[in-house]
Amino acid sequence: MKLYKSVFGIFALLLIFSANILAQDTEMTEEQWEAQMANLRAQKTALTSEIASLKTDVANLKSTEVESYDDCMAKLYSLLGVSAADVNNFRTSINSLDGIISAQQSPKVDRQTALDMLKMNKISALPEFYTRVHTTLQRDLDTWIDTPPEINYTVVRGDNLWNIAKKPQHYGNGFAWPMIYKANRDKIKDPDLIYPKQIFKIPNLTEEEKAKYDKIRRNYKPAPIQ
Repeated sequence: MKLYKSVFGIFALLLIFSANILAQDTEMTEEQWEAQMANLRAQKTALTSEIASLKTDVANLKSTEVESYDDCMAKLYSLLGVSAADVNNFRTSINSLDGIISAQQSPKVDRQTALDMLKMNKISALPEFYTRVHTTLQRDLDTWIDTPPEINYTVVRGDNLWNIAKKPQHYGNGFAWPMIYKANRDKIKDPDLIYPKQIFKIPNLTEEEKAKYDKIRRNYKPAPIQ
């Protein structure tokens, strides 16, 4: 590309010189003519020299032996002190963990531990893996909301849906008792009548449901005692 630009430059100078001569209203003196011709010859000589230099550079590049991709990667692995098999195994581990995180297979804490181990592996510094291990997978983990699994509760004597919902390990809010009732309609005919040894599902609350029942609790005002 530089070679073509240089040749183009020579012709451009010739055109400019010709245009200058045509644009002049008065005839040039012999000394002015000689001065301009000398200046143009000097520029031509410089450009010719540059073209020759560029041709030499092109010839040198053509004669330079370029290493293959595999040879370059082998040298890079050698610098890290790993083998191609180690890199393949690392790639397999990343793909496996990526699939597990994408499917949000709990427990989340175990996935974070596995990712931290990959981060500590020096192979993660390779360009192929760095962004994926240190940024992408961590971002996927950070946006993963790890909700606890649905639990079961066995009714004991003295229980009622309000007290079950109010337990700290459940909702910590008695006003959320309808959630337990709705999830166990096949076992509860009357929400005021439940029996020992019945096993109820305690469903998880969404953030919207939590906000709803928290608001009900905050706004509740007991009836005045008569």
